[in-house]
Amino acid sequence: MNERVQKALKLFESGFNCAQSVVGAFSDTFDYDEQLLLKIAGGFGGGMRCGEVCGAVSGAVMVIGLKYGQSVAGDKASKERCNRITSEFMDKFGKRNRTVLCRELLGYDIRDNAAREKNPGRQEEVCPRAIEASVLLLQEMGF
Repeated sequence: MNERVQKALKLFESGFNCAQSVVGAFSDTFDYDEQLLLKIAGGFGGGMRCGEVCGAVSGAVMVIGLKYGQSVAGDKASKERCNRITSEFMDKFGKRNRTVLCRELLGYDIRDNAAREKNPGRQEEVCPRAIEASVLLLQEMGF
């Protein structure tokens, strides 16, 4: 297992969500404070707590934005490049994992407490795989 995947999984095991784990695994590649990046990603776990886009995917999109995102008004080239790379990531992750949605990866809506109770350990099974898949795909794409 490579170092970035190990770091991401260690972050997850220590209590960070999927988005934080992916962003944190790449924090050393950016000129931003790791704690700030972890805070920014804090609300994106569990598909933004409503089962939508998987936190690991959201974290990867944040990494893409940190590297290629537009930061100057009118910089259409950066905007288009970031959009293209984000779309490529989303397409590849979706094809490899059958979906980018948290609730579909887990097999239940994270907001449904009864479903969570019926599926003990499901997040511990699914989330590390999504985190690893996101980190490896980012690396494959040159991050």
